[in-house]
Amino acid sequence: MSRDAAGLPGTVELASDPAELAARAAGWVLGYAATVIAEGRRFHIALAGGHTPAALYDVLASAPARKTTDWLRWEFWWGDERACPPDDAGSNYRLAHDRLLRHLPLDRLHIHRMRGESPDLAAAAGDYAAELASHLAAGPGSAPRLDLVLLGLGTNGHTASLFPGQKVLDVTDRWVAPARADYAPFERLTLTLPTLNAAAGIAFIVAGADKGPALREVAAGTAVAARVRPARGELRWFLDTAAATSMGGAPGG
Repeated sequence: MSRDAAGLPGTVELASDPAELAARAAGWVLGYAATVIAEGRRFHIALAGGHTPAALYDVLASAPARKTTDWLRWEFWWGDERACPPDDAGSNYRLAHDRLLRHLPLDRLHIHRMRGESPDLAAAAGDYAAELASHLAAGPGSAPRLDLVLLGLGTNGHTASLFPGQKVLDVTDRWVAPARADYAPFERLTLTLPTLNAAAGIAFIVAGADKGPALREVAAGTAVAARVRPARGELRWFLDTAAATSMGGAPGG
């Protein structure tokens, strides 16, 4: 599809329904990983929370996909986390663990979770930033350069835990920071915009008619998510038909 399909920045991939969306996104992620691994490197991916990414994790954890990549070459990070223990129902780590990680032949040292349960979120953010920097080369703006970041889109245009009107949006000198959501659980940790925009690849995965207004705001450049623009990398949107149509018409090829 064309660069300006649906008015969104980057490349748009359209699927007929959430199941096809998850399958298309999973295939693309596996291909992206294969390219990195073929270069003799480990594949560093930041995972997202939410229902739509969870469907992608189910596909990656399925028997066919499990056999198509060397999981020992993957390293898992998170784009954001809620201030809760890792076994809490709201934990992004728990979602990824239950739907993906526990099904895979992984090196557990390659799972880098955010410590959302920490009583000092500022210290936890600093520790996570240091861990990123110790494993990754510096990218644009000297931020650690992840190979791929998976992101969702909130109905208010937020992504990761970067919410409208919050001070964390103005952070330029930290790679990870405490954040505050506009719904419970309020306290969060998140990768900052400099870290997201230093990534080699970013994929938004968006499903549902309720995302239309937020997608229109992204296209207009007014949503928080519109500020996610890789400085030297690829930006891709995976949309189902309901999401694309609700923003004012499905993309055309």
